Amino acid sequence: MTARAHDLRTHPVHLGLGAKAAAQPAFTGMEWYAAYAQRNAADGREGRLVSMYDFTSDWDVWEMHPLGDELVVCLSGELTLIQEGPDGGLHSETITAGQYIINPAGVWHTANVAAAASVLFVTAGEGTEGRPR
Repeated sequence: MTARAHDLRTHPVHLGLGAKAAAQPAFTGMEWYAAYAQRNAADGREGRLVSMYDFTSDWDVWEMHPLGDELVVCLSGELTLIQEGPDGGLHSETITAGQYIINPAGVWHTANVAAAASVLFVTAGEGTEGRPR
């Protein structure tokens, strides 16, 4: 078997049952997530999507992962994660390179980006919901 390098920004990784890691096809946009869910359905709520994104502006959506926590690691730059609790209250926290925050299952979240930031996500993606900000 020959290992091949991939850019995590374009080719996310799925962590599945049995401690398996599987490179995913190139990310093509929001429709990619539906195909990802179908490809990895057998892993159910235990599967995790590992992805990386570069941000230069605030997010224009809120998202929520109902079936598991999400790890958000700032690799460079700075971003402020905003979480909306079940009571509608907001909590915001700024993270910089090397810091992380956890978005608990079922908590809506978005982000403001003060300076360009690269961010690593480990997401329990099954059932993810989104709404406009």
